[in-house]
Amino acid sequence: MKYYIIAGEASGDLHGSNLMKGLYSSDSECDVRFWGGDMMASVGGTLVRHYKDTAVMGFIEVLGKLGKIASNLSYCQKDILSYSPDVVILIDYPGFNLKIAKFAKKRGIKVFYYISPKVWAWKEKRVKNLREDIDRLFIIFPFEIGYFEKKGVNAIYCGNPLVDSIARSTALQETRAEFLQRNSLSQKPIIAILAGSRKTEIDWLLPRYIEAIRNYSSEYQYILAAAPSIELSYYDKYIRDLPMKAVQGETYSILRWAQAAIIASGTASLEAALIGTPQMVAYGGNPISFKIAKHFVKIPYVSLGNLIIDRLAFKEFLQDDCNSTNISAELDRLLHDSGYIAAMKSSYDEIRQRLGGEGASVRVAQAMIKELQ
Repeated sequence: MKYYIIAGEASGDLHGSNLMKGLYSSDSECDVRFWGGDMMASVGGTLVRHYKDTAVMGFIEVLGKLGKIASNLSYCQKDILSYSPDVVILIDYPGFNLKIAKFAKKRGIKVFYYISPKVWAWKEKRVKNLREDIDRLFIIFPFEIGYFEKKGVNAIYCGNPLVDSIARSTALQETRAEFLQRNSLSQKPIIAILAGSRKTEIDWLLPRYIEAIRNYSSEYQYILAAAPSIELSYYDKYIRDLPMKAVQGETYSILRWAQAAIIASGTASLEAALIGTPQMVAYGGNPISFKIAKHFVKIPYVSLGNLIIDRLAFKEFLQDDCNSTNISAELDRLLHDSGYIAAMKSSYDEIRQRLGGEGASVRVAQAMIKELQ
């Protein structure tokens, strides 16, 4: 069968790559054309557009990119019609993908949505789009099951693909000595810095992270997990004079060997929880965009791990609270408060248990194939 897959950011590229592996292993005639990134490209298929050329985030930021977004939509629609797939599979990225869903549905093309828009957090009006324009929704969080049942959306839960990604990661099999040697790092304990995957996030977050750690203990080395879509040279203006090194493509290894992590909200915070890294989430951005989002967001936490167990497994410092005082104080607890660390790791165990075991990506792929047959 022919699959047209659209992933618009780094996390979508990760989940898309695992889904593609499941499709290829379950469908001997699998043919994939996709919008995504390097991870999906490494599996196979034909890459149409890279997410680093399409990703836009924030109310104000979107306004300046409307022309580019419209151009990408038009190109995508024409490409879908030319390819004539058996199904269009949309991965998160709702601002773009819901428009494609409506377009494809009107033309009689089957539409699956994998990893739901976070309508339970904000923009609940999108539930109507999911009901009308999606043939089947595939969800990845257990708390979404009851929500979508009540909303009358046809949803399937097969587990969370991050469990697979981490369990099968070869990066987590190497020793600390191997990791340090390969990246020319010292023997000092590591503090991990994950400052987002977009330049707008990095520009807002990284200076605040740096201010918090600038005068912190020299006992540690700071490893910045560079986003795959950002050139390493972009970080130089921030870290040139600091005991900090930017390392790309090594997020799991960095989290595995870090004593603590300062993380922007998103997939990375759940990855840290599954790997077992003591962490805090510190996030913010354009003040106008943040105020607008805060007005509409209806959830008590922004981090997926905290949402899964419906309590704070780890602290969240947002916007004004994302400051050097809070970050440095919390970092001290993450490094030295053994009781605090033990309680956090106990919550991590609960998160893993709620998500279920391995095999989610293959189960999703097989469920999609069954739907098509």
